[in-house]
Amino acid sequence: MSRPIIVALYAPADRPERFEKALRAGADAVIVDLEDAVTASRKAEARAALTDFAALWEACGDHAPAVQVRVNAVGSSAHEADLDAVSALPPAFGVRLPKTQAAEDIAALRAAMPGRQVHALLETALSIERAFEIACSGVSSIATGEADLRAALGVPAGPAGEAGLAWSRSRVVNAAAAAGLPSPLMAVYADVVDVDGLEASCRAGRTLGFSGRTAVHPRQLDVIRRVFTPGASEVARAQGIVDRVQAAAVDGTGAFVLQDGTFIDIAMVRAAERIIALAGNEPDPGHQLPD
Repeated sequence: MSRPIIVALYAPADRPERFEKALRAGADAVIVDLEDAVTASRKAEARAALTDFAALWEACGDHAPAVQVRVNAVGSSAHEADLDAVSALPPAFGVRLPKTQAAEDIAALRAAMPGRQVHALLETALSIERAFEIACSGVSSIATGEADLRAALGVPAGPAGEAGLAWSRSRVVNAAAAAGLPSPLMAVYADVVDVDGLEASCRAGRTLGFSGRTAVHPRQLDVIRRVFTPGASEVARAQGIVDRVQAAAVDGTGAFVLQDGTFIDIAMVRAAERIIALAGNEPDPGHQLPD
């Protein structure tokens, strides 16, 4: 089983001096950004820096996080050049497509980048309506991009707008589950100073079914991981479910019932296995940079 991603950290592609710290910050994935974090005048410079990022990633060896490159949107002036640059990177590097509008966007990208994982960002009201269609298009994951979505929906920025995003978030979580994809990651929490707001937003997202979150600053990582990593009692119950099913299979009873009388079905077993996997997803403390 591949390591589940709880925390993914964005790193601007035009800031190579930050690459090593991003790789060693303790995130499960690093998203190298060619899009919003890079001004139009620096796009070419950012693409050229991808080679240096790849070299640093390879030097991390077994401790290397997963990597995605967020390219510019389909139809933008930078899109084709971005794809050319990514094609020269290690095959393990996935592609994160912003402003995905339809399954056709994914089909075109997969044809241009065969063999690479594609991750779709849904950032408009139309893309949220098409969430299941996009989830079934061959992507490895879907997620919301909420800055543009807030603007489209007229939802306020910051904590005041959290309630207004609940339906869109739930729709994306449901679409991912229906398509057999991993639970989505929440979009970034833009205020890197508001740690309490970040925690509250993460807790609300976890109740909706999200399994983690993207971050724009290393200081956000610990909060995100703490909220989305299952607690000891939750893990113990999940392990009890898995153990009971295994024991029933061995003794031939076919009785999948916990000591408290709870009946166990296959959905509960899968949920328990997911909790155990997430609980084991701890960063390597020896692989973090000092402050």
